[in-house]
Amino acid sequence: MPTVSTVNLTAPLLLLLWVTHPTMATNWLSLARLPRSRPVSGAAPCARLRGLTPGQVGVCRARGEVMESVRKAAEMVIEECQHQFRNRRWNCSTTPRGINVFGRVMNQGTREAAFVHALSSAAVAVAVTRACTRGELERCGCDRKVRGVSPEGFQWSGCSDNLSYGVAFSQTFVDEPERAKGLSAGRPLMNLHNNEAGRKAILHNMQVECKCHGVSGSCELRTCWKVMPPFRRVGVVLKERFDGATEVRLTRIGSRTALLPRDPQVKPPAARDLVYLAPSPDFCHLDPDNGIPGTAGRRCNGTSRLAPDGCELVCCGPGYRAGRAEVVQRCSCKFSWCCSVRCQQCKNTVTIHTCRV
Repeated sequence: MPTVSTVNLTAPLLLLLWVTHPTMATNWLSLARLPRSRPVSGAAPCARLRGLTPGQVGVCRARGEVMESVRKAAEMVIEECQHQFRNRRWNCSTTPRGINVFGRVMNQGTREAAFVHALSSAAVAVAVTRACTRGELERCGCDRKVRGVSPEGFQWSGCSDNLSYGVAFSQTFVDEPERAKGLSAGRPLMNLHNNEAGRKAILHNMQVECKCHGVSGSCELRTCWKVMPPFRRVGVVLKERFDGATEVRLTRIGSRTALLPRDPQVKPPAARDLVYLAPSPDFCHLDPDNGIPGTAGRRCNGTSRLAPDGCELVCCGPGYRAGRAEVVQRCSCKFSWCCSVRCQQCKNTVTIHTCRV
């Protein structure tokens, strides 16, 4: 039976490998900052994309037609991350410039880094799969393997999303920095686990869409196809995984290393769970060096104490203030035939709570 031993994390070198990851595998998210007019494929343009690792530059050169989808995926990650964390202390705020979009907080093996990695790998898989379905890529199209009659009695037909192609490209592109570093250190293992968890969030939430065929719209025959869930649904699933993430440590099992729960009473994480190596900072105070803006001036919910957006949690204590502000809202909306809705503009005075500076 193989022996299980915990790696000595007191050694400075191993601690550095365990908590930080200098290659910044999420730097490719800086593609979202490029102007739309700038090409992201071709030998010369690929070499000038600062956020890519050498291996990712090679993928860019070999499979340039997919890179526009990668740029779109970077935009999806930032938008969805900011939506899911809009009411948290860390709200996915971005740095004003540079290739490290979310700041140095991504250097640390925190649960925030775990979420971004999972969301990033999922976004690439979704964006590439969508391009396949739309016929924008020469090497792929609809998933034609989904054929025959289902156990429910409907006919598989139509254009099923080719998720296998999108997942394969995500593994090639997003996982490349980790595999290049080797699989004996904690941070690459953490990132690879979370990358795969992001892709599984799509796979386990695939949906079926159908169309009825028959006289006068009857459903004598149904043809159906598989589609990916909306990316918002993927974000919700991963946010739930973030809240239940497992803290792990690098452990040697025989001749290999693995990530096991830091608390031996906690069951090992499943492939769909998120894992992290280091506790998160409190995100309360301004820390420009690490890209943490703090919570001073942030709006919060003054009517709720225990909710994640409550002022006591967001503002790191009772340090918030209330003010009055005038807002313009749509009101007295009426349906006009056919087919529009007309509304008036009403001014209302509301109470706004913000964290103290």
